[in-house]
Amino acid sequence: MRGLYNSSRGRTRPQFQSSVFSLEEILRATNNFSPSLKIGQGGFGAVYKGALPDGTLVAVKRANLQMQNQHVDVEFRSEVRTMARIEHQSLVRFYGYLECGQERIVVVEYVPNGTLREHLDMCNGRFLDFGARLEVAIDVAHAVTYLHMYSDHPIIHRDIKSSNILLTPSLRAKVADFGFARLGVGEASADGVTHVTTQVKGTAGYLDPEYLKTCQLTDRSDVYSFGVLLVEMVSGRRPIETKRQMRERLTARWAMKRFIEGAAADVLDPQLARTAVTVRAAEMVLELAFRCLGPVRQDRPSMRDCCRALWAVRKTYRDKAQAGDDATPPLSLSLSLSDRASSTSAATGDRSGDLIWRN
Repeated sequence: MRGLYNSSRGRTRPQFQSSVFSLEEILRATNNFSPSLKIGQGGFGAVYKGALPDGTLVAVKRANLQMQNQHVDVEFRSEVRTMARIEHQSLVRFYGYLECGQERIVVVEYVPNGTLREHLDMCNGRFLDFGARLEVAIDVAHAVTYLHMYSDHPIIHRDIKSSNILLTPSLRAKVADFGFARLGVGEASADGVTHVTTQVKGTAGYLDPEYLKTCQLTDRSDVYSFGVLLVEMVSGRRPIETKRQMRERLTARWAMKRFIEGAAADVLDPQLARTAVTVRAAEMVLELAFRCLGPVRQDRPSMRDCCRALWAVRKTYRDKAQAGDDATPPLSLSLSLSDRASSTSAATGDRSGDLIWRN
């Protein structure tokens, strides 16, 4: 898999041509931060569409000056430091930054087709069929695998979520927003350290409960968030659905309960065709999500393992679709759901697994 990720470990690190922009260049690129070029608003501030002198379209993220504080500075510097050391086809490309007076600006690749969440919500008529969702999941898995294993130093994103996944016109996914990113622990830590102890950062609904409780951050925290994302893509629901009845408000918990009960088809987004091929593929994705959402981080797969599992799902999905196998009922899972549920609890020596999925 190494060639896929363009690893620079152990070799001369490539130059990624990022720049320190002047305020004049930023103002020209955004037409003085024209309101007509504003394309988004986030916790960091406003995002504008801009153009560099060579015609390259960019997204210009400008920190909210009224909210300028230490947290904004920390997030800004984290994003700049992280993005300056990475390059991958499924990560938003970094072009440069500006830090001048109160201005904190990050310039990144412009990805014109909206976020994954907007597509799941069918904003402006956008829709993703199951095959497209599967390709998006694979792109995200590749990107996070690169961060964990093939960048100069392991990087933990800490904010994997559907609104941070941007889609190109050809529906390829690019992971964005590295404001919460943190360097992780290398594979062979000399002093045996296995985690980073740090203040909890992330988004409600996607946060690893073990990290939330212990403040111990590992790459498996990203794996947990990825598991939530998989459920979100299968179901179309947001991680927290406050308007639903109580037992369905936490989407991952509800989905895993239905999955364990053998009712994976109930989780499927109602906008998707309910063919046998789609239901079978959804079962396989939910099986992977079940592993990613394990309450103990040691029981979760690596992101590289997630890639392999999703490749297998894609192969099964394509093979059965090409064979016209829609008339057959979904195949039984390789491991019985009851066995899988009990093995999750047994791995911890107690009933902690039940706490995650219980109503």
